[in-house]
Amino acid sequence: MKQLSSNRFSIYSRKRHWKILLLFFAIFIIGFSLWYSNVLVKKIAKDERMKIHTWANALQTRARLVNSTQKFFMQIQAEERNKVKLYAEAQKRFVNSKPDEDPSFYMTIIQNNTSIPVILTDSKGKITSTRNTVFSSDTIPGMADYLKKEFSKYPPIPIPYYKNEVNYIYYNDSKLFTDMQVVLNNLVAAFFSEVVNNSASVPVLITDSLQTHALDYGQIDTTQIHDSAYLQHLIHDMTAENEPIEISIAGQGKRLIFYKDSYVLTQLRYFPYIQLAIISIFLLIAYMLFSTARRSEQNQVWAGLAKETAHQLGTPLSSMMAWVDYLEAKDVDSETIEELRKDVNRLSTITDRFSKIGSNPSLVPENVVSVIYNSVSYLKTRTSQKITYSINVPEEHSIVLPLNMPLFEWVIENLVKNAVDAMTRQGTIKIDIAEEDEVVNIDIADTGKGIPRNMFRAIFNPGYTSKQRGWGLGLSLSKRIISEYHKGKIFVKSSTPGKGTTFRIVLKKQV
Repeated sequence: MKQLSSNRFSIYSRKRHWKILLLFFAIFIIGFSLWYSNVLVKKIAKDERMKIHTWANALQTRARLVNSTQKFFMQIQAEERNKVKLYAEAQKRFVNSKPDEDPSFYMTIIQNNTSIPVILTDSKGKITSTRNTVFSSDTIPGMADYLKKEFSKYPPIPIPYYKNEVNYIYYNDSKLFTDMQVVLNNLVAAFFSEVVNNSASVPVLITDSLQTHALDYGQIDTTQIHDSAYLQHLIHDMTAENEPIEISIAGQGKRLIFYKDSYVLTQLRYFPYIQLAIISIFLLIAYMLFSTARRSEQNQVWAGLAKETAHQLGTPLSSMMAWVDYLEAKDVDSETIEELRKDVNRLSTITDRFSKIGSNPSLVPENVVSVIYNSVSYLKTRTSQKITYSINVPEEHSIVLPLNMPLFEWVIENLVKNAVDAMTRQGTIKIDIAEEDEVVNIDIADTGKGIPRNMFRAIFNPGYTSKQRGWGLGLSLSKRIISEYHKGKIFVKSSTPGKGTTFRIVLKKQV
């Protein structure tokens, strides 16, 4: 078997070293790009988090302002109710005042109410007087349904009257307070609207205190927000990034504001890896295209060289055939003539092999056992007598496979000659043929010097050889004949330094 050394000056050793250097250089470039991209992303993330922090602080400040305003309105509302109670008490005292008592004080209190709408009715609901309303007792005599609905926010205050009769005071919030309440509601609505439409483009979610309903949201997928499972998953993700902001709005209860990093920042985090994947795919495609073009060019060169070799061998081969016939006519020893004719036929076979390189040779059913025996028989007489050959199946056994016999014989000869060279012309060559359901395995083993494991694939590269002479094309052509022409496989099955190497050929029974 052809013994391969790790000669550092060989073309493939240098190529391997260059590949390793380029690999480390590529790893360095990739690592530096990822590191620098991550530095930029972290810097952008820091700036964005500062913006989010500022936004969150402003949010808390605005929330406190809204709550303060709401408390102020509640105080005004409480004061208005106290005024109504005072008005009712003055009305009661005025009605029930004694003859010797001056009612002007109570009348002053009643007249000082210039803002709170008040309706005074008798026990039957007939309006006896009004104050600060858009109507009077003359236009609407009784408490109609729409009036009761409008003045039902607060329960009526009873006013005892003479002879056990009771009048009632109905009242509502003042117009000033109502207008201020509208302003407050608009302020709260604007507050939450500003939260969800924040300038930082941060995904925001506002929920109730139980975190079961999405009250408002911004920068979030609106198609799934009402799905409870998606909502809980979103809340979990947001809580993992930032603690929620708790806002208590007077009259509306507690609200929780969840937020997380913007989608731009999230995309920036994954951008280096996406960029790396795109560059890797581009380089892979470019490498495959260049490799395909290079192999195509090599194949054309090899095919042209092989056909030219076959053409050049044609003329001297024809002459040699004529000389064999001439020597046979001169009564030269028949054994000598027979050996000469074998060599001439071998040259003819070699010429035929070279002429088939680059074309699609036809495969015909052949007995692979017989082909191997014939190849070994020819090589026995032309190799050292110290080489022992062994084939595990008898010659009369038949295993028929689709083969191109001249090319397949070339593969067997290449492997056997390499084995002879690896054993320094002394040792044993063993050929094992094993038939399976769909394939036939052919193992060719020698007792030579062996092949390093890191060279198992490199030995099939064109030009790779450890010999002082030779082109290093034998195994490369053998691989092409088996894999491309016969659709099979050829590889180093095993090899042990100092003990030998086993090549395996796998051929399909049907191609």
